[in-house]
Amino acid sequence: MKNRDIRAASKEDLNNKMDELRKDLIKLRMQIATGTALKSPGLVKKSKKDIARILTELNKKIPAQKENIKITKTSKKEDKKSK
Repeated sequence: MKNRDIRAASKEDLNNKMDELRKDLIKLRMQIATGTALKSPGLVKKSKKDIARILTELNKKIPAQKENIKITKTSKKEDKKSK
């Protein structure tokens, strides 16, 4: 899957594609574990990279919630001073 295809896809499409890729990756891993020969050994690497690309793009599309929530940590000394 190309990066431009990933960028153009909606969140739902990306989630569906990621689920599909994860299922395929599980099947490939099972084939490796049972000792059967893979049609193409490069599919494992390609699937992993596609999943990573999709996750990266999903994280870009989701607004950064961390920036909206400001967490202030106070030290124990500051807590004692305020009391």
